[in-house]
Amino acid sequence: MQPEQFNILLRFFKALADDSRLKIVGILANQECSVEELAVLLQLKEPTVSHHLAKLKELNLVTMRPEGNSRLYQLDSEALQSISKEIFTPEKIASLIENVDTEAWESKVLKNYFEDDTQRLKEIPASRKKRLVILKWLANQFEVGINYPERLVNDILKRYHLDCATLRRELIACQLMQRENGVYWRTT
Repeated sequence: MQPEQFNILLRFFKALADDSRLKIVGILANQECSVEELAVLLQLKEPTVSHHLAKLKELNLVTMRPEGNSRLYQLDSEALQSISKEIFTPEKIASLIENVDTEAWESKVLKNYFEDDTQRLKEIPASRKKRLVILKWLANQFEVGINYPERLVNDILKRYHLDCATLRRELIACQLMQRENGVYWRTT
């Protein structure tokens, strides 16, 4: 997501994170209202309503038209749809994590479960999600495209934990490895 779009998204959420502004948007989605009418409906003072409307106008979420001595406000549904089309796509939302270390949690799990000096597994995690991190790391100790007899799989896994049978079964169950006739191989 481009910095400009990220800024718009941030301002959009900040603007709508206020209870009164959210209610104003809801009211203006159904009808035009003046500051005075909104103040009565929301039981707020007129300057407070004007302040909220100014915040919403910054994002072009509301439009204003003069009528006599007052000004009528309405939700700009086209602006809302435009923001939705430009920014609220799954791809754009997913791109919010471009500068986030998505592997930080996995690194922490590995650090917590492996002894620093020997790289032995302290225990097999009870948590399914943490166990999967450990199993993925163990699967990487096997090369893709190589067939391993069960004895060799046991020897490799015993380097990291004595319960190689459980680890072997888990690697198969999570489809990180496959087995046929006592021969194991890593899946891609």
